[in-house]
Order: sequence, then structure tokens, then C-alpha cells
Amino acid sequence: MIKTLATLLLLTTALPLAAQDLGQKPPADTPVETTEEEGLSGSVSFEGNLEDLGIAIPAFATDRQAPTPANAGGTVALGRELAQVVFNDLRNNGLFKPVGPGSLPQPTYGEITAPAWATWSGRSAEMLVEGYVRAGADGRLTVGCYLYDVQLQKELARAGWVVQPVDWRRAAHKCADLVYSRLSGESPFFDSRIAYIAETGPKDNRVKRLAIMDSDGANHRFITNGRATALTPRYSPDYRKLMYLSYVDKNPRIYVYDIGTGRQTLVTQSTNPTFAPRWSPDGQWVLYSMAVAGNTDIYRVPASGGQSIRLTTTPGIDIGGSYSPDGRQIVFESDRSGTQQCYVMNADGSNQRRISFGGGRCATPEWSPRGDQIAFTNASNFRISVMNPSGGGVRTLTSGWQDEAPTWSPNGRVIQFFRTERGSGKAALYQVDLTGRNERRLPTPVDASDPAWGPILP
Repeated sequence: MIKTLATLLLLTTALPLAAQDLGQKPPADTPVETTEEEGLSGSVSFEGNLEDLGIAIPAFATDRQAPTPANAGGTVALGRELAQVVFNDLRNNGLFKPVGPGSLPQPTYGEITAPAWATWSGRSAEMLVEGYVRAGADGRLTVGCYLYDVQLQKELARAGWVVQPVDWRRAAHKCADLVYSRLSGESPFFDSRIAYIAETGPKDNRVKRLAIMDSDGANHRFITNGRATALTPRYSPDYRKLMYLSYVDKNPRIYVYDIGTGRQTLVTQSTNPTFAPRWSPDGQWVLYSMAVAGNTDIYRVPASGGQSIRLTTTPGIDIGGSYSPDGRQIVFESDRSGTQQCYVMNADGSNQRRISFGGGRCATPEWSPRGDQIAFTNASNFRISVMNPSGGGVRTLTSGWQDEAPTWSPNGRVIQFFRTERGSGKAALYQVDLTGRNERRLPTPVDASDPAWGPILP
């Protein structure tokens, strides 16, 4: 695991050889067609804390039992699974108090647009999520989602999507996004994907593969085969590409992988140690750090490849640049003051200034998509913390033994990171919201590090 800048620089010493790096190609995403008109936007009756908001999510109904490649049990069984995914999303987010399909009566198909209000008011549910799934003649599925205020007996929002059977979970995530956005006023984030580094093998000879999965851990697959070490993945702003660092024949190379075509493009390579590539918000530039003659600086290179531009020149180790959402500034870490601290500079490298003065060490900073917070690793005790862009308002969100490498959800409300267990050295992915109260572990088939949260899927 990356514990300090010094150990990061030692990563280049015993890396596996490889001539070919690609493994399993991810599926090409087909467009999710919206089929229902936009829902309503009136006020809701609930005025308490969202954590106390009861949401009933019964199994989705179907117009008829029909076979579908999405589920061996047909559309009836699929309706239960759709509701379960919506329930899991809203429960794991920590903002609401949902009740899932396993303990609720299932509405009939006709009740989806005309709820049996007495049924739900008697269950102390303030909100009701009902939905349906239909199998079309062309094999595609139509999934509808409705949000109701039980007390007002009023529809708050609705939407529908036509998806290929393989994408049924995306329809469920979009339903959860609809509910989350309507009730919280926040931007959605459930219909997104996560990239990370899958780790296997002994501690002194780890195999590190690039892997991706849905935001809830489903649809997991490995993208590289492990013959070359993969590190620090990041999605492009438009989600179409995935950038990562790979060591081939002991030489670091920054690749951009096209998710749709499966092709990868070499951005830059060097015999010098290279670290932490990051996209600019417009997808035109890539930041990375490179060590030359004992000095590590931050560089910028066109995402299509070309001449690199050096942005920092101060003696020491400058690493880990992350753009502000408007692309005008870059936050990075540096030991120029004698310890790891966080700094901000203009996008052209000018006006470099330290922002962390809390007494600890500041590492792996990443700017929030909202622009109002910077997440970082407190390298003094390995906790995930946040601060505002001027360095104030520092808050610690986690209390694990070794937490590091924060990455933001698309809406800037949840942070993902990886945690290393004491003694065993096993690493796993975790999420925590900005309150610090709602933390959960994401399931992965092997050890996991270096997470990267992608934008909302198109």
C-alpha cells in the first residue's frame, strides 16, 4: 500500500514484466432510453430529518409473467429484484429509512398509477416507491418508477426507461437516483461505476489488475490480466475512457483505455518513475508526476499524447495533482516544507501556495466535483479528512487503522477510499458520506485499493 511519498517512489523496484496488458473487455454501454414524461415537482408533507423518512419500496409489478434473459424467474421475479436494488441503494446511502420488498405486500399492476393509500398509511410510510417491469416483443424491458407522498396522496415524480435485459440493474439505479434527487435535492450518483486496483498474491509480489464494477459492487470484471502492474485509474469526464498507469518491462506508461471500443492509447512513457495521472475537467489534459534526478515534479501532457509541460520546479517531491471543477486550479501534495502538505496552484503552475496548516501531514488530495471541498489523507494517522479550498474547516470522517486515497462520488456527497487491515495487510474499499456517520464496505472478490469513482453513466 502507498503509505508515504518515500514508499511510493520505491514502487518501481520489482515490477512484473508484460508484453500485453489488456484482459477482459467491459461490455459496451447501450443508451438507456427514457420513455415516461417528466414527473411532478410539488412540495412534500415530510418536514423532519431525512434519516427518519420512512420509504416503502414494494416489489415492482408486471403486466404479465413473461420470460426474460435478465432473470431465470421471468418478469415477476425480476420485479422483486428491481425493488431490492432500489432499496439497497437508498439504505446504503444512509440518508433515509427505507423498507424493502421482503416485508411489504406487492401492488398489482393497476395500483402502480393508483396506489392503495390505506395500505401504506397504515404502515407508517411517509413515501412510497412503486414500479413496474414489462417485457417487450423485441426482448427489451420497460421499467417504470413512481414516487408518491402517502400523506398527501400525491405523485411527486415518475420516470421510465427502456433497457436491454443485461442493463436491468441500471434501470433500478436510475429509479433510486430519481427518488434520492427528488427527496434530498442533491444530484444523483447511483447509476455510476467504480474502477479500482484488484490485488492478489503475497505481500512481496502483489499482482495488481485494473477492475471495474457498478457503484454497488455488482457486474464486476477485470480489465487487465495482471501481467503488468496497473495503478491509479481515473475515468474521463465523459465516462468514455479510463486512464491508468502501467509498468511494462519496468517502464511506466500512461494509457487511456476506450471503454466502448476496447482500444487503448499510449499517452506518455518514460524510464523515470511516474505516478498518479489525473484528467483535466474538459478531458483535454492529463496531469502526472515524474521523478528526474531525485526530484519529483508535476507535469501536464495532452490527453492525445504529445509534449509534456513541467508545472512545478521546487526541490523535493511534488505529486498527486487534482484539478478544481472549473479547471483553473490544481491541488497537490509536496514535501517542500519538510513534511507532506497540500498546496494549490493555478492550472499553468503559477501562484503555488500551501493550504494545509493543521499540524498533521496532508496527502492524496482530490477536489470535490462541487468545488467546495478537498478530500485528503491525513498521513499522520491515516484517516480520510476534508477541508475547504483555502485549507480551513478541516473535518475527519473515518477512524480506521489505515485509510487512504479518497475519491468523490459524482455528486460530491460521498467519498470512497481504501482501508488496510492491521496485521494482515488486506485492503478493501469503503464509502463514507460527508457527515462521517454513514460508512460501509463495498464487496470485491479480491483485495482492493486505489478506487476511482466515475461520472453518472450516459
